[in-house]
Amino acid sequence: HVKRGDLVICDQLIDRTKLRPSSFYDGPETIHVSMADPYCPELRSLAIKVCRELNLSFHEKGTVVVVEGPRFSTRAESQWYKGFGWETINMTVYPEIALARELEICYVNLAMVTDYDVWAETPVSAEEVRQTLIRHTENFKRILERLIPAIPLERKCPCASALKDARI
Repeated sequence: HVKRGDLVICDQLIDRTKLRPSSFYDGPETIHVSMADPYCPELRSLAIKVCRELNLSFHEKGTVVVVEGPRFSTRAESQWYKGFGWETINMTVYPEIALARELEICYVNLAMVTDYDVWAETPVSAEEVRQTLIRHTENFKRILERLIPAIPLERKCPCASALKDARI
């Protein structure tokens, strides 16, 4: 249901990475931040509002599966991800999102669909990704020009208190 060039304002994340440090707390203190809702609800709401105002093709929700990279997926992996209904595949959102949460920093993912991975007839190529990014760069600029000034100085989101009750 997502098309090349669409934006997905992700609300969930699946981590399929294995080699990346994902915490600032590797001892002696242990921190368990909640990642139940990984993205800032305040920033997501603002991003949705801005995309509507700009009349862009976007999806208000979506799950991103984060793969280790830098290689693209095999056909079997791609079919597996598609079969679960995960809207986007990404190599860069994790561990940044977990680290941001540990620092109580708000985080939103505006994922641009650049390709159909390898479940489509023609496998994805770096050139295909590059060309799609070039074609849609202006939309991102327009979003950021409206989104950044709209971010409130005083936060009411749960991100601001992510460490409260997270220490063991």
